[in-house]
Amino acid sequence: MADGKRRQGGMAVPLDGGWGWVIVGCCFMVTVCTRAVTRCVSIFFVEFQAHFGADYSATAWIHSLVDCTTMLCAPVGSLVGNRWSCRVAVMLGGLLSSCGLLLSSFSTSLELLYLNMGVLTGLGFALCYTPAIAMVGCYFQRRKALAYGIAMSGSGIGTFVLAPLVQLLIEVYSWRGALLVLSAFVANLCVCGALLRPIPLQQDEDEAKEEDGDEKLSEDAELAVKLSKESEDSLLSSQLQRRRCFGSGFLSSKEYRFLLLPDFLGLAVSFLFLASGCSLPFVYLVPYALSVGVCHQQAAFLMSILGVIDIVGNITFGWLTDRRCLKPYRLACYVFSVGMEGLCCLLVPLLRSFPLLVPFGVLYGYFDGAYVALIPVVTSDLVGAPYLSSALGVVYFLHAIPYLISPPIGGWLVDVTGSYTGTFFLSGAAMLASSLVLSTVFGIRSCRRRLSAVAKDAKCKPLPAILSNQSECFIAFNKEAVSQTAAS
Repeated sequence: MADGKRRQGGMAVPLDGGWGWVIVGCCFMVTVCTRAVTRCVSIFFVEFQAHFGADYSATAWIHSLVDCTTMLCAPVGSLVGNRWSCRVAVMLGGLLSSCGLLLSSFSTSLELLYLNMGVLTGLGFALCYTPAIAMVGCYFQRRKALAYGIAMSGSGIGTFVLAPLVQLLIEVYSWRGALLVLSAFVANLCVCGALLRPIPLQQDEDEAKEEDGDEKLSEDAELAVKLSKESEDSLLSSQLQRRRCFGSGFLSSKEYRFLLLPDFLGLAVSFLFLASGCSLPFVYLVPYALSVGVCHQQAAFLMSILGVIDIVGNITFGWLTDRRCLKPYRLACYVFSVGMEGLCCLLVPLLRSFPLLVPFGVLYGYFDGAYVALIPVVTSDLVGAPYLSSALGVVYFLHAIPYLISPPIGGWLVDVTGSYTGTFFLSGAAMLASSLVLSTVFGIRSCRRRLSAVAKDAKCKPLPAILSNQSECFIAFNKEAVSQTAAS
């Protein structure tokens, strides 16, 4: 919109500022309470193994179930947000996740931990995560990447603060007391949900129709026969934009027609590979550090390094990709960051001391923050804002099965080989495959676009002056008809 505002109940709601920054703050806390807490689950592994007499693969299922349930139920979060509101979704999710951690502190077996911490807490996180992220996209346009960078940096800041704190809580209160404290902390999601004020996608009707009409009619001005159809599309577009960001209607098949886009299908395959590898370093970095002789406090501090550098990646990549020079290359920045993460993981088996693991934590944390901040931005650029909530639900759903099976597979490799080398090689190969798939798909798309542009330019001929004048007259008539329709 020209004035950068949306209207709500007769009042102008500013985009890229105002209450939008409160939304960013709430999303920030949601990522702290969901993703950062999930990352810190691996700190409990040694305690779980000692208490229940379990091996690596058995305890790794806890982390897998939390991640898998969070992502598998992401469409449920989108459904609740679209059916009622993201406020309801986040508050309900906060209640469920807090209860899940509370019950986990009283668990007497790994099976109960699977149910309480894995399924119940993961379901609560799912109800919070997708609606909160989609809400940021409703309040920001020009500074969308920066807003997402700040919001998604909550996982990094949370990891930096919570990793040593959780280790301290375990030492002072045991793992049961630490889970009780985390349960109280996660209950703050209910407060965050209460602050998520819905915003309608209502534009000033005359302005929206005039802008849509000018944009679409100017593209094919030489083809007068298509103008009437485009005016109908303009009216349909303005009706779509008048829908609330999280309306009360049921989902329709039209909200998922982006699934037929070849570009989105390529993005989906890339996400499957990415999810297969990205969680393994967070699960096994601390156990690997302990296995090479790093003390507990230093091993936990590696997670803190990952967290704080993750913040730098979130914010700097968000700010950089909002610049005019890099905005068209957001996808390339995303592919580069994923590829660099894969290369870092391949080098981990060579790093066998704390001073050598610190550079890994810096590089991996930075590029992890970069790609995480760009996932909703790249998805929004591909499918558009009206489909963002549903698309994010599908995107995070695709992470579910890889999140479920990859940590146990990594643990199985550790049990079989007696080394973490295979686990980190698996992680690096999966992320390099993700970047390669996406590069190939969008490379083919770019080539096709160039060939189509060349063919179109070769076939294009200037219209005769008489036909051009008729087209201009028809454009003026069409604009007048649109304005009369709006007035009626």
